Amino acid sequence: MQQSRDEKLGTMPIPKLMLSLAIPSVIAQLINVLYNIVDRMYIGHIADIGHIALTGVGLTFPIIMIISAFSSFIGAGGAPLAAIALGKKDKERAEKILGNGAAVLFCFSVILTIFFLIFKRPLLYMFGASDETITYAVNYISIYLFGTIFVQFALGLNMFISSQGQARTAMLSVLIGAVINIILDPILIFVLKLGVQGAALATIISQACSAVWVVRFLCSAKSVIRIRRKNLRPEWNIIRSVMSLGISPFIMQATESAITIVLNSGLQTYGGDLYVGSMTILQSVMQLAGTPINGFTQGVQPIISYNFGARKFDRVKKTYRLTIATTFTVATLFCLCTVNFPMIFAKIFTTNEELISLVCKVMPIFMAGFWIFGIQMGCQTTFMGLGQAKISLFIALLRKVFLLIPLAIILPKFFGVMGIYYAEPISDITAATTAGIIFLTVRKRIVSEDALKKIN
Repeated sequence: MQQSRDEKLGTMPIPKLMLSLAIPSVIAQLINVLYNIVDRMYIGHIADIGHIALTGVGLTFPIIMIISAFSSFIGAGGAPLAAIALGKKDKERAEKILGNGAAVLFCFSVILTIFFLIFKRPLLYMFGASDETITYAVNYISIYLFGTIFVQFALGLNMFISSQGQARTAMLSVLIGAVINIILDPILIFVLKLGVQGAALATIISQACSAVWVVRFLCSAKSVIRIRRKNLRPEWNIIRSVMSLGISPFIMQATESAITIVLNSGLQTYGGDLYVGSMTILQSVMQLAGTPINGFTQGVQPIISYNFGARKFDRVKKTYRLTIATTFTVATLFCLCTVNFPMIFAKIFTTNEELISLVCKVMPIFMAGFWIFGIQMGCQTTFMGLGQAKISLFIALLRKVFLLIPLAIILPKFFGVMGIYYAEPISDITAATTAGIIFLTVRKRIVSEDALKKIN
């Protein structure tokens, strides 16, 4: 029974298989995004101070993204390799990858907690905090950091559940935490009057529940691959393979922090707190728009990896074609919604009329390139699923490090504060076009017997 769970990745018709894995994964991602977005929605509606508190909490986003990025470093790097190993019928190696991943995630959590607790205040000022917003930022992140270990396990290890083809179980682990978070948020924020500290406390309690669920499942007989004590001992060749593939998603998430720092600093310099607040809303909307696509790609990636490992290259090709077509279509639809109806999205996060007016002005610009970004997300998923670490790394660096950050620094010198908003669509369109060209050029070479032999 256990074996059939992963074997269906290589036998079930592709469209049906994609739906069976993608739908629970999309739901899980939508639920997961509520951890931060629900906090911001409630915080933005706190009487009198909502818009300032929202800006303060938004300034903690770089730290939160860095913590999340380290979970992807191992989860997104190790899960495809575990799925490829399962496709090769090498369950022992798959379990070694899982065990080593769990050990490294624990080490990351300890280091990250200590570092950010020590340097949080100067970092927040560097991120664009003012004397008015720093208190809310510090109050939120000080509590959130004590849940770092739960974030690492809940996000990082859950990807190993998805890699087995058990998308519903992975969804349930996220659902448990999100429901608890949604229930606790209004109680702690408004009833107990804990404000932003209550929002942070609700988040770490919910993440703790998710983490316990994930670890318990991966240690049980219900999991195709299990966490075993003997596999917690580091094997550097395995860790090196995981990190070489995981560096791409790590950079994709970690550079979100760098981007937020650059954007917020520029907005503070050229505009002020109101413009920093607008970016909190814009990034929340972009996160919300990208969530169904991320969920879909996370759901179908095990299909690519497993069938690649099993040498079923026709199934790999059919999967990536449907994946890219779907991500492009969904991204285009979300782009049209956000560009044409910005007020609806703005009012979700704030009641401040001045902030709503600004968001309605800049959102159509900021989201203008999101439609083509769906192509990059589909190509990126395929590269990750095939274990193509170097290509994935280049694409991740291209959009954010080589394009978005420099543009966000240079354009305001010519266009003022609006230049910061122009940087996003320009980098999206350029990077997605490049990713598509690269994919068309190398797709035959990377889906082959020779490419598979190079995957350790």
